[in-house]
Amino acid sequence: MGETTVKTSESRTTPSSPIVAGGGWARLRARAPRRPRIWFEVLLIAVSYWIYSLIRNAVPEQKAQALRNADWIWQAEHSLGLAFEQTVNHAVNSVTWLIVSMNYYYATLHFIVTIGVLVWLYRGQPGRYAAFRTVLFATTGVALVGYYLYPLAPPRLMSGQSFVDTVLVHHTWGSMASGNLKNMSNQYAAMPSMHIGWSLWCGVTIFLLAKAPWARILGLLYPAATLVVIVATANHFWLDAVGGVICLAFGFAVSYVWYGSRPHKLPKLVEPATAPAAPDASVPQGAVPGGPPPVAVAADREGAGEPEETEDAPEPLSSAR
Repeated sequence: MGETTVKTSESRTTPSSPIVAGGGWARLRARAPRRPRIWFEVLLIAVSYWIYSLIRNAVPEQKAQALRNADWIWQAEHSLGLAFEQTVNHAVNSVTWLIVSMNYYYATLHFIVTIGVLVWLYRGQPGRYAAFRTVLFATTGVALVGYYLYPLAPPRLMSGQSFVDTVLVHHTWGSMASGNLKNMSNQYAAMPSMHIGWSLWCGVTIFLLAKAPWARILGLLYPAATLVVIVATANHFWLDAVGGVICLAFGFAVSYVWYGSRPHKLPKLVEPATAPAAPDASVPQGAVPGGPPPVAVAADREGAGEPEETEDAPEPLSSAR
C-alpha cells in the first residue's frame, strides 16, 4: 500500500495566553481608574470626614503632655534659629484688617478650596480623580496617627509665652479652635497640620494639571499663603507644617502603589465600558477577520475517517498467469 498523509487539527497553532509579569503584585499595580459616580463620591467624602472628625476628637487630649511637647518644639526651633512664629503673630496682629482676614481664611478656605479642587477633578479629569482622591484620603488618615501618638498644643495655648489668640482678641467667627466652638474640637491635635496637608494637595494638583500659567502660579501660592496664616494666627508651629508635608508624601506613595502610576500620569478621561462585538457570520468559523483562511482539516471534510491518498500512489499490478 502506498503511503498516506493525514492532516489533523494538531497542525494548528493556538496563541498562548498572555502572562502578567510579576504575578499578583503586578496586577495590584495595574488597577485602572473607573469613572467616578457623583452620589458615591458625595457619600464617601461626607462619611469619611465625619469619621475623621469623630476619631480626631475622640483622641485623649492629654493636656499636660501636649504642653510639654509644645515646649520641646519651641525649644527645638530656637536651637535651629527658626523660632519666628511669635514675631509673625505679633506683627500681623497689629494690622486689624489683615489678621481678621487671616482668621476667616483659616476657618473657611481649608474646606472651600479643597472641595472646589475635588469638583474640578471630577468634572474635568475623571480618569485622574480617584487617584488624587486617594492621595487626599491617605494623607488625612495617617494624620490621625500623628494626633494619637503626639498630642501637641498650638502656640496660642502655650503657658508662659506671649502668643496672641487672634480669634479671641478680634472676636472672629468660624474657628473650631477658639471661642464657643472650642469644645467641639480637640485643642491638642496640632501635629501634623492638615491645613498644610490639604492646601499643599490642592496646590500640587492644580500645578500638575492646570494648563493656564496663572492657575499654576496660584496653585503654588495657596499653600505658601496658608503657611503664613497658620503661623500668624498662632494655630501651628512651622514644624507642624513639615508634618503635613510628610503626610502628603505618604498619600502620594499610597496612590502610586495602588494605581501603579503617579496620579497626573494616568489618562485624563476614562473610556466608557463597551459590550463585546458579536461574531461576524460572514467569516468562517476559526478564521480571523482580515487574516488568512483557516487550515483545511481532513476531519472536517466529507469522508472523514478514510485516509487521503497521495497523487503518486502506485496502481495495483495484474496477477501473473
